[in-house]
Amino acid sequence: MTHNTPLSPRPLRHLAEVHRRVLTAAQLRSHGVTTAELTGQCRPGGPWQLLLPNVVLLHPGPPTSEERLHGALLYAARESAPGVPAQPTAEDPHRPVYAEAMITGLAALTLHGFSATPPLLSLDRVDVLVPRLRRLRSAGYVRVLRTPCLPAPKTVTGLPLAPVPRALADAVAELTDADAVRRLLTEAVRGGHCEPASVVRELTQAKLLNRPHVVDAVDALVAEGRSIAEDRLYRMVGEYGLPDPVWNVDLRLPGGPHLGGLDAYWPDQAVAVELDTRAPRQDEDALWSEYARKREHLERLGITVVYLTPKKLRDAMEQQAAVVRTALMASADRDPAAYVVVLPR
Repeated sequence: MTHNTPLSPRPLRHLAEVHRRVLTAAQLRSHGVTTAELTGQCRPGGPWQLLLPNVVLLHPGPPTSEERLHGALLYAARESAPGVPAQPTAEDPHRPVYAEAMITGLAALTLHGFSATPPLLSLDRVDVLVPRLRRLRSAGYVRVLRTPCLPAPKTVTGLPLAPVPRALADAVAELTDADAVRRLLTEAVRGGHCEPASVVRELTQAKLLNRPHVVDAVDALVAEGRSIAEDRLYRMVGEYGLPDPVWNVDLRLPGGPHLGGLDAYWPDQAVAVELDTRAPRQDEDALWSEYARKREHLERLGITVVYLTPKKLRDAMEQQAAVVRTALMASADRDPAAYVVVLPR
């Protein structure tokens, strides 16, 4: 046999890897399988079956969840050359690259490790995200979703998945059960998958914040996110040996106006910490202006304000502790701050 000798369908049957049990018609033709042979193999009762348009399952039984997912990606992937979708990678010549396609929605959340989502085999539909200009229709168990800007995928078990915030938005768009929406959003934050701000940003872009059950879940999500961020702030102060501040206080000028609430304040050093837990909604600019005005006012009084985000506290706690420690040490070189009244919040 020379390297130009076509392969018959027979050598394909022994392949065990899931990405070789599901192949496109174009890939089978590249193995020497003619259209007539493909039709014969996929006849009723035959050894192969048509899983999706131009996607073939190389055994007669029901597809596994892995096969369904790979089949969905093969169906949706952009062809890198005419008739040749999903070219293999250099690292693994048998594993395809699913260009311009990724799993999203409930299936993606399950693969990301969510416990509040159904098992993969119980999902009637697999959502696949593709660029908006792709000419591709939903088919079989695959629902095609479009986006003007495809996000960078997260790879799990060799499959490209939409990032959690985007997958959440695509899942929530189809859910009418308020409890189910709340469970998903809560797990996203409690499970450390993402921060509330990124979820709200995706829900806003998807125009889902006009649905009352989604708004209620988002309000609970933001409160949950702030509580978790506060716990991290307490832990940061204790674990990195920072002096104890006064927690959750309001500042006022003596006999004067209210200056604003703070999450932590060191009166002797005139250093304040505020958690930036803003959720990006339509009034984000106005809220940020309020943050900026408060900070400017406090700094005119000689008070240093350090803003910490929940994401930075989660991903770089030691670095954030160093920022606060530096601000506390630098207080010795500053002029004394104005006298302010510290009240419990």
